[in-house]
Amino acid sequence: MISTRLQRMKYVVCDFLTANVAMLVFDIARYFILQQWNQGYPNLENFLLSTNLLWEQAIIPPILLVIYYFSGYYNLPFQKSRLQELFTTIISCILYTLLIYFALLTNDQVQLRSTNYELLMSLFSIFFVFTYIGRISITSHCIRQMKKKHWSINTLIIGNSDKAHQMAKTLSDKKASKGYNIVGFVDIPGENNAMGSTQSISIDHIEEMCAKHKVATIIIAPENEQESTTLSLLYRLFPLNIPIKISPDTLSLLTSPIRLQNIYEEPLIDISSADISEATKNIKRLLDIIMSLTALIILAVPMLIVALIIRLDSKGGIFYSQERIGYRQKPFYIRKFRTMRVDAESNGPQLSSENDSRITRVGRVLRKYRIDELPQFWNVLIGEMSMVGPRPERAFFIRQIVKKAPYYTLIHQVRPGITSWGMVKYGYAKNVDEMILRLRYDLIYLTNISIMVDLKIIIYTVKTVFTGRGM
Repeated sequence: MISTRLQRMKYVVCDFLTANVAMLVFDIARYFILQQWNQGYPNLENFLLSTNLLWEQAIIPPILLVIYYFSGYYNLPFQKSRLQELFTTIISCILYTLLIYFALLTNDQVQLRSTNYELLMSLFSIFFVFTYIGRISITSHCIRQMKKKHWSINTLIIGNSDKAHQMAKTLSDKKASKGYNIVGFVDIPGENNAMGSTQSISIDHIEEMCAKHKVATIIIAPENEQESTTLSLLYRLFPLNIPIKISPDTLSLLTSPIRLQNIYEEPLIDISSADISEATKNIKRLLDIIMSLTALIILAVPMLIVALIIRLDSKGGIFYSQERIGYRQKPFYIRKFRTMRVDAESNGPQLSSENDSRITRVGRVLRKYRIDELPQFWNVLIGEMSMVGPRPERAFFIRQIVKKAPYYTLIHQVRPGITSWGMVKYGYAKNVDEMILRLRYDLIYLTNISIMVDLKIIIYTVKTVFTGRGM
C-alpha cells in the first residue's frame, strides 16, 4: 500500500509542474492576444524572457500551491473521486484566475473589452486543462490500483456479529470499492459472535492489532444500534488516532450529520472528525497561529507584569500546568497563571466556585477578567489547542461525565479551545452536572463550525473579558 505522504506528494509535485507549464503556455497565448496592441516586444522570445514574466513564472506556481493547500485539496489524498476532482479543480481555477488577472494582468488590459475577456478566458482554460489532466491522471491511477487490489487500506471492523461480517463482505465485493482490506474483527462485549468466526480479537488488544497490521481505517459495526454502545466504543477508539467510520443506521442523525464521500460506495460516516470542510480546518489553523503569535508578542510585557504581581502576592510558582485531555483524547498540559494556593488540591481534584477560599487575592481578579488564560496562547501556537473549541477537561472529571453523558466523547473530534460557546453562554462549571449542561453548547458548536462562528465567539469572549464576567 502506498503511503499517504507519498500520495500527497504526488499531487503536490504534479500541481507544481502543471502550474509552471500552464503559466508558460498562457504567456505564449498572451503574447499573440496582445500582439496587435504593440506591447514593445519584437518577438516571442524577448517577451518570454522579459523580467516581469520571469518573476511571474517563478512566483505564481508556489502561490498556487499555497491556495491548493488552504483549499484542503491535499488533506485526504486517497478519498477522492473523478467528479469531486472536476468540481474542486474548477472552483480552485476560478479563484486563482481572478487573483492572477487582477494582481498581475491589469497592465495588459486594453480598450477593446473582447480582448480583455479573451485574456481572462485563456488564463482560466489553460490552467484548468493542465491542472485537471495532472490531477485526474493520479486519481484515476489510484482508483484502478484500488479496484485491482494492488493497493489496499488495512481496515479493522469493530464487531464480530453476522452484521459485521456482512458489512465486510459488502466492502470487499463491491465493484466500486475503495480497496478496503479487512484484517480482522473485534469482539464487542455482550454481542453474539458470527458462526465459525476465527479472526476476532478482544477489544483490550486493539492497540496491538492496529500496530501489527498498520490499520488505516476502523469501521464500527455493532449488532445493535444503541447510541450508548457506539459512543462507549468511540471513547475507547479515539486515542488510536485512526479514522473511524460507521454506517448511517448506527448513530442517530441528531448526533452526527451524514457526509457521504462517494455515492457508489457503501455509505459510511466519518465520526472521528467534526462536520467541517478541509478548507475550514486549514484556515482555522492558520488563524490560530497568527492570532496566538500576535497575542504572545503584544501581551509579552503585560504578562510579565502579571507574573511579577503573582510572585509578590503569594507563595508558589507563577504558572500552573495541569494535564487535560485534548484532540482525539490525547493528553497535554494546559498552561495558566496560578490563581490558587499551592495546596489547593491536596485532597484530590476539585472544581472551583465563585467564592472558593482557595483562590488567591490576585487570582480572583485574574479569573474575573480571564487573564489567567493568557498563557494558553502558547498551547494554541504549538497545536495542542485552538482559539475556539470545547474546553478541555481532566481525565478524572471526564470519566464521571461519560457515565452520565456518553455523548461527551464527541467533543474530542476537534482541538479544545481557549474559549468556546459553552464558556460564553454558561461560564465556569462548579460540578459535573453543570459541566454536562455546558456541554450542550459545545456539541451544537461541533455541527456549526465555521470561521464566522469562531469570530463571533471571540468577540463575545472579548466582551466578557472587558465587562469582568469571567467568574
